Amino acid sequence: MNTDDHVIEVTDLRRVYGGGFEAVRGISFAVGRGELFALLGTNGAGKTSTVEVLEGLARPASGSVRVLGHDPYAERHHVRPRIGVMLQEGGFPAELTVTEAVRMWSGCTSGSRPAGEALELVGLAKRSGVRIKQLSGGEKRRLDLALALLGRPEVLFLDEPTTGLDAEGRAETWELVRALRASGTTVLLTTHYLEEAESLADRLAIMHEGQLAVSGTPAEVTALQPSQISFELPDGYHLGDLPPLDALGVSSHDVAGRKVKLRTKELQQAATRLLLWAQDAGVELRGLDVRSASLEEAFLQIARDVKEEARQKEKVA
Repeated sequence: MNTDDHVIEVTDLRRVYGGGFEAVRGISFAVGRGELFALLGTNGAGKTSTVEVLEGLARPASGSVRVLGHDPYAERHHVRPRIGVMLQEGGFPAELTVTEAVRMWSGCTSGSRPAGEALELVGLAKRSGVRIKQLSGGEKRRLDLALALLGRPEVLFLDEPTTGLDAEGRAETWELVRALRASGTTVLLTTHYLEEAESLADRLAIMHEGQLAVSGTPAEVTALQPSQISFELPDGYHLGDLPPLDALGVSSHDVAGRKVKLRTKELQQAATRLLLWAQDAGVELRGLDVRSASLEEAFLQIARDVKEEARQKEKVA
């Protein structure tokens, strides 16, 4: 991707809180125009601390950040009218109605769309006259999203956008985000729902303890972990009766009673050879399950790997 197409550029970003706690420890990444980039990580990984710098809400301790070619903190007047921000909590007065909150925010937004249009986008049109204190948690998240979309942003920051939504609300939000991306809006998303990132993101990065552990497309990240083949051994057969596991491309395996789980980076090769063996032997592999690694498995393994690496460094020190 040509650097001219980058609308978000982060170079060696560090963020330090009072007392010297380093929440973000020298991360670098870029987001292209019209791309949806997901930033993942456990609680305390540094996601929100990073996004707040990108939104111009905080100054980095060191490093460089550019949004739409500008420093979002020092040149906020160039950036703020062109971005939309959905924080984890909106914080509007509880006594305002939904429409009143949108109109109030609209007065602070350049070129805002009509309140009714914004509420229609997020499925809140029928709740326009309801006071904020009477909204459900999911409806409050929809209102936060409506406010973020008021100014027809070129870049949209979504911090945990579907927290509190039911399955239907989450699916509807996903469709809206896809439509925004298709229209050319660049989206940076943080989420705890890994299936959300897997479904929506063009690329993603996983943060752990203030650093980027891995980045790439969802397929590239999941490909770092082995695929799995599980089945029950046929009656009268043992693990040693299978073709040599090395020849199948199996990197590791588990056996629990008659249940066998094989892990491989060569899924097609391993599955094909195993099935041909079963056919030639005239046996059935009951409970056969063949699948690629999921983003959740990759996420958990990366977290374990980083912790183990830190443990080993502590031993050496």
